[in-house]
Amino acid sequence: MDLYSFFNSSTSYRVRIALALKGVETTFHGVNIRVGEHHDAQYVAKVNPSAVVPAIVDGDFHLGQSLAIIDWLDARHPEPRLIPAEPVRRAHVLEFSNLIACDIHPVNNLRILKYLTDVLKVTPEQKDAWYRHWIAEGFGAAERLLDQAASREGGPWCFGAEPTLADVCLVPQVANAQRMGCELSAYPRVMAAYRRAAEHPAFVKAEPKNQPDYTA
Repeated sequence: MDLYSFFNSSTSYRVRIALALKGVETTFHGVNIRVGEHHDAQYVAKVNPSAVVPAIVDGDFHLGQSLAIIDWLDARHPEPRLIPAEPVRRAHVLEFSNLIACDIHPVNNLRILKYLTDVLKVTPEQKDAWYRHWIAEGFGAAERLLDQAASREGGPWCFGAEPTLADVCLVPQVANAQRMGCELSAYPRVMAAYRRAAEHPAFVKAEPKNQPDYTA
């Protein structure tokens, strides 16, 4: 199985965490999105028609989009499950995960920030204010959902006794927010989940600084 990834891509980070939790080894291929390698004609034609990272190639099977990849990994390698099978827990985990993946990440990813600066010509201060605004909106909601989960389920992870897709999505988003200098003290449950993951070997293995294509 081949993984196409960029060390600082939060969507790639999600997939790396999932692979590490499941103990699935891959052949790594770095795709530098900072210099536009994801738009290379060969990459788009032969790996990922969406022209983004991450992507998984397993023989003739090609798949992009991190949540789709993780769902596929759950089907192929069901232990440990990251998306619970029980309907109510599944719904809550997906609600939280989609808050990260659909509400926070899309408005703050690299291509949006580059459009703000390169096309709309916003100042660095305006770009940072944009980023902080959407982090505050999203993490406020995440904190409330984690409050509910704690009273409903307990457990050391976002939703119970083991990491789920919720933790897989949350950790890269927190890492990005820290890198962008966001103030996160108002989100104690979010930060507790992040600190717990920082001690888990699979999450450590997936960290950007531990990737073959890492650059400071």
